[in-house]
Amino acid sequence: PGTLFSPLVGDNILQVLLVAILMGVALVLTKEKSHRVTLFLQDLSVPVFKIVHILMKLAPIGAFGAMAFTIGKYGLHSVLNLIFLVGTFYITSILFVVLVLGAVAWYNGFNIFKLMYYLKEELLLVLGTSSSESALPGIMDKLEKAGCSRTIVGLVVPTGYSFNLDGTNIYMTLASLFIAQALNIHLPIEKQIMLLLVAMISSKGAAGVTGAGFVTLAATLAVIPEIPLAGMTIILGIDKFMSECRALTNVIGNSVATVVIANWEKQLDKKQLQYALHHSEEIENKLEV
Repeated sequence: PGTLFSPLVGDNILQVLLVAILMGVALVLTKEKSHRVTLFLQDLSVPVFKIVHILMKLAPIGAFGAMAFTIGKYGLHSVLNLIFLVGTFYITSILFVVLVLGAVAWYNGFNIFKLMYYLKEELLLVLGTSSSESALPGIMDKLEKAGCSRTIVGLVVPTGYSFNLDGTNIYMTLASLFIAQALNIHLPIEKQIMLLLVAMISSKGAAGVTGAGFVTLAATLAVIPEIPLAGMTIILGIDKFMSECRALTNVIGNSVATVVIANWEKQLDKKQLQYALHHSEEIENKLEV
C-alpha cells in the first residue's frame, strides 16, 4: 500500500490484511503506551458493526425485489440452481464436520456427536440467531465444565472466532465459484487456487454480526477482477439460509479445536470430559443452579 490509510479506501483485501496485521503487532509491542488507541478501536468497532447490522436488516428488501424480478421474468425454474447451491453447501459442511472434525475428535479420544449433543443448547441458539457470537459465553462455560483448562478456553475460543472459521471458508469458496459459473466466467485452475488461498486468509476476522460473511465475500471477490462484485446479488436472497449453516460449522470447529489443543497441552481432564459427554443432562442442571 502507498500509505497506512490508503487500503481502507481501496478494494484490495490483501493490503488491508497487511496493514491490520502490522498494526496489531505494533499495538501488542507497545500495549502500555497504545492503550488509548486500543480502547478507541474497540469502541469504533461497535458503530461499524451496527452499520453492517442495519444494512443486513434492510438487505432482504432488496433481495426480495431482485428475486421477484428474476422469477417474474425467467420463471420459477431460475431459482433451482440457488436451491442446489444451498444444498451443496449444507452437504459439504456436514461432510466436513462428520468426516474431518470427526476424525480429529476420534484421534484425540472423544466422539464428535456426543460433543455436539453436549453443546446442543448453544448450537440451537446459533441456529436461531445465525450468529456464533451469541453462544460464546455458554460454550466457554461448558468447555471448562468438560475438563478443558480455563486458560486454554480463554485463549482458543475467542481466537478461534476470528481465525478458525471453517464454515465461512467453505461458504466463500463455494459462493465465489457459483457466481463465476452463473455469469459464465471461466476461471483457470491457477485462479481457483488463488481464490481458495485468498478466501482462507480473508475469512480470518469475518466474525461479527449475522451476515458479516457476506461482506467479507465482497472483499474476497475484489481480489479476482474477472468476477464482478455485482454478481453477489445473485446469492443475496439465499445468504440467510447459508448463514445459519456456516455459523454452526464455525462453532463446532472451534469447540473441537479447544478440546484438541487442551489435550495437546496436557491441560485436559479426560475423565471429566468423558463424564460431561456421557452425562450432559447433569452438567446442564449444575450450570442452571
